[in-house]
Amino acid sequence: MTAALVVSVPGVAAADRPSGPDLSAWQHPGGGPIDWQAVKNAGHDFALVKATEGTDYLNPHFHEDTAKMRAAGVLRGAYHFPDFGASPEQQAIFYVQNVFTENVLGSLPPILDVERNNGQPANVLIDWMHRWLNTVQVLTGRQPIVYTCPGFWKAAVNNTNEFSNYPLWVADWNGGPAPELIGGWTNWVFWQTTDHATIPGISAPSDANVYNGEMGPLSRWANTPFFGSS
Repeated sequence: MTAALVVSVPGVAAADRPSGPDLSAWQHPGGGPIDWQAVKNAGHDFALVKATEGTDYLNPHFHEDTAKMRAAGVLRGAYHFPDFGASPEQQAIFYVQNVFTENVLGSLPPILDVERNNGQPANVLIDWMHRWLNTVQVLTGRQPIVYTCPGFWKAAVNNTNEFSNYPLWVADWNGGPAPELIGGWTNWVFWQTTDHATIPGISAPSDANVYNGEMGPLSRWANTPFFGSS
């Protein structure tokens, strides 16, 4: 068996990397709110939130969460969950209209969540992703992030390296010091380390993530001034 390729940023201890949850409407049981100040006070500097799915689903808590995250000083990432059976251009427009038409201060680049294939073959998925990513980049002027997990990427798109120029958010709950890298990627920007974290301010279990760097670069990536030493 070939050993998994893993990397980390030299000089940035794991404990010093910014952390944050990712979540969707499931983290609002009963429609209840998230206490974003409690999330921030627990040491979390960012959160990656589901915004849209397909061509017509908007997370009903997305805009409320966005406002409260900004007030608490939590950087926001917003991801789209695709329907590979519908137009990628229409989904890209729907996503951008709901996510990036307002003040983007504190907003990380667009994110595409790729973890289900809707029964589509690899060539269809690859073409669809190129079209969505290209459309979103044209509409926003920002290079999107790709979220996936090693098992899915290998099985669904034959471990293609066609997207290795995009920043990678990888889900790998291996319990080790770094995630497995796939698809020609040589580094990662976010690593989802678990799907059952308990985070103050969020009343349901959440995924937990770390950023592969320091707070200064992360803040600048989110169009936010940073006053500190990194």
